[in-house]
Amino acid sequence: MKILVVDDEAPIAEAVAYNLRKEGHQPLIASDAEQALAMFADEQPGLVILDIMLPSASGFDVCRRMRRSSGVPIIMLTARADETDRVVGLELGADDYVTKPFSMRELMARVKTILRRATDNSLGASETPIKAGPITVDPARHEVTVNGRPVTLTRKEFDLLHFMASNPGRAFARSVLLDRVWGADAYVGERTVDVHMRWLREKIEEEPSKPKYLQTVRGVGYKLVAD
Repeated sequence: MKILVVDDEAPIAEAVAYNLRKEGHQPLIASDAEQALAMFADEQPGLVILDIMLPSASGFDVCRRMRRSSGVPIIMLTARADETDRVVGLELGADDYVTKPFSMRELMARVKTILRRATDNSLGASETPIKAGPITVDPARHEVTVNGRPVTLTRKEFDLLHFMASNPGRAFARSVLLDRVWGADAYVGERTVDVHMRWLREKIEEEPSKPKYLQTVRGVGYKLVAD
């Protein structure tokens, strides 16, 4: 697996690359935003490890631009233990978030978990397109349409919608959605579900503030209404 490591601190980037090689991956290193975006387009890596603090542009900007064309998994790194950074990163479509200084063993475990989830078919639904009201989810093509209009989703947004569309009308607690979509060993909290649900509504609903399909169930979590 090609994995793009974006960090302007050479010792950290080289250490991460070294450990990725030990795991059998092919690391690519970029030290600034422009180089990262160029390598991302040319090499098409299967995962990105992205530092927030870069010299030319923030990792948030890089993540936003990557998400315009790809749902590739992204792990963000930061030296600041600020919850705001975590929320912003998740809102932009990052899959995970690691605070420096970090354990290399922990980072490699997160890489392994995310790559496994990216290729895992554990959601248990068939490859047949699923229709829930005006929403059609095609797992084989990894495509979503609403009233025939194509909608671009990140990988986790797609997985979340796919799971809920496979179980229309059923209410799920945030903890259950975390377990089924992110995995029991994921390093994210229930706030992650809220963030992804909000972004799904922005893309699916006509009035995101008054959702018709992706509804909140007070005291429980969320459900998808297929009427």
